[in-house]
Amino acid sequence: METVDVRCDRVSKRYRVRTARRTTGAGGADGWFSGFRTRDDDFWALRDVSFEVARGETLGVIGRNGAGKSTLLKLLGGITSTTSGEITIVGKLSAMIEVGSGFHPELTGRENVFLSGAILGMRRRDIAARLDAIADFSGVAAFLDMPVKHYSSGMYVRLGFAIAAHLEPDILLVDEVLAVGDAEFQGRCIDRIQSLKRRGTTMLLVSHDLGAVEQLSDRAILFDGGRVTAAGSPHDVVSTYQRLVSGPDSAGVANTEEGDPGAPAVRVTRLTLQDVSGTAVLTATAGAPLAARVGLEFTAAVTAIVTVSFYGFDSGTLLTECSGEVESPAVDGPNGAVELIFTLPALLLAPGAYTLGVTATVRGADRPIAWRFGRTTLYVQGRSQARGVFAQPFEYRVARPEPVRAGTSPQL
Repeated sequence: METVDVRCDRVSKRYRVRTARRTTGAGGADGWFSGFRTRDDDFWALRDVSFEVARGETLGVIGRNGAGKSTLLKLLGGITSTTSGEITIVGKLSAMIEVGSGFHPELTGRENVFLSGAILGMRRRDIAARLDAIADFSGVAAFLDMPVKHYSSGMYVRLGFAIAAHLEPDILLVDEVLAVGDAEFQGRCIDRIQSLKRRGTTMLLVSHDLGAVEQLSDRAILFDGGRVTAAGSPHDVVSTYQRLVSGPDSAGVANTEEGDPGAPAVRVTRLTLQDVSGTAVLTATAGAPLAARVGLEFTAAVTAIVTVSFYGFDSGTLLTECSGEVESPAVDGPNGAVELIFTLPALLLAPGAYTLGVTATVRGADRPIAWRFGRTTLYVQGRSQARGVFAQPFEYRVARPEPVRAGTSPQL
């Protein structure tokens, strides 16, 4: 029987929201008076939430803003208490929930590291042994003896994540840390999360980066209106979420995810990025090889032109594309499945964050019939300080003109 590290049993959280309403009535010098009357209304941030997280499992938590995700993590982290229901935690828990949570503003970064470790029940010498790794990861080593109240929000988050991830908790809560900091730090966060996952750390990961949730999580749950409305495989839950936010008229999401009788001749089922060893990755190094594997399912005998597109993460600008053709396999086979593999000998994107999309167009058609967007993010790492989008390889040398000897003309 598997061990459960986190259990929520019919957990609810209610907040009292005070509202003011204008009132009018008879009386006063002119026969009328007006004023304000306050009333407390109930707002249920969570309602009857139940789930379990097994030891060593990573649970992805997704949903729209205000759906209740962060409230859940605050309850699990002990920042606030439940209105009803029961939460069971087995093991040492560390949380990276919000900027500065758990920090004492008057203490230095170094002192907050030791404080956080003490809260986890760690011995001082064990915390000291990890101090250099925490400082290097966070990038605030030069400011470690400065009170954290003088830190920028980015420094807060980097140090907070470094503490949470390096003190080796049994359970780690992470809330949107991948949305803060530059791409280089985000890439290191993902690498660290993957390392903790391999070590068997139990994790709850809240993020709007659907690609990260889909790849890093073993299971996922979807929050909407304070309730869990979907639970299961990350692929299925992310698909449900995309249909939810896209609305009933979003044919694109349905076409790429559902196998209903009205499905098009080809569907895009997945996009996976891999390094040279064949390991699925969310991070890559500028100039290093990269492979993009596109899964397709055919329901008719057609030839599809498949395009993988790279976009700027913030701007959404199309940067470059890779295209290839593939004919449908025997349609009477298992779902007519086939895979198209794009190999990039050297990734020339500069360090930064990018998002990828896939389209499939039947040859001769003027528009795609299947696509997949918003689910694959690539964090490119590297040491280049050059501005721009592409990491163009180059060399340079200094050429000095030879001195002109007397009686000769300069060589042009």
